[in-house]
Amino acid sequence: MRKKTKGIYASKMKRAAHMLFYRRHQKPGVKGWELHKSLGVDYPKVLAILDDHLKPLDLQVKTIFDKEKTLIEKPSIEELDKSRFYITLRGNLTPKETKMIGWRIDDLAGLAVTIAYIISKKGQSPRKDVEKLLSEKLPGWKVGLNIDKYIRYGYLQRDENDQLFLDWRTHAEVDERALINLLLTSEAQTTLPLESTDEEDHETDGKDSENRSA
Repeated sequence: MRKKTKGIYASKMKRAAHMLFYRRHQKPGVKGWELHKSLGVDYPKVLAILDDHLKPLDLQVKTIFDKEKTLIEKPSIEELDKSRFYITLRGNLTPKETKMIGWRIDDLAGLAVTIAYIISKKGQSPRKDVEKLLSEKLPGWKVGLNIDKYIRYGYLQRDENDQLFLDWRTHAEVDERALINLLLTSEAQTTLPLESTDEEDHETDGKDSENRSA
């Protein structure tokens, strides 16, 4: 890349970083058409360069598509213009870092269960059903407070019929597929010891019967 071209892209990258880091609307992030207008038609390349510079800081530029919430392999410029772009963590927070930002482990667990449940219900669920589910995991007095907190922080949204949906922050920060796989793996690990115990009990009962027969 020639020196003049490098200078142009460095300038555009700075403008892109300013637009993405500083909140200007009710929701964080920037729409693709805004970046297109400010940076030109090559803004996807500018974002790719910015993303590469953010790697050492464990940050990334994440794209949330207008209709499809999963990654589109080769999006067109029209699809990108309708998308929203965020700066998010590339990796994960450690438990210590999580405490520093004011989230208790049980609050995060409740959020993970809530997101997974809404995903399993094809993207929406009555609030009362989510409350019933969380009441099995959290103290009753915390259930309503936690749901309100998830809504306030942008992980959930609620409509006039008291239906809960996943909001912008879940789509921007949460790897929904990885979350489901993690919960399924955790559930399998929890149930396996119980199954082993049952088998051991059958074996023990069999040996006891043999001993009594002898």
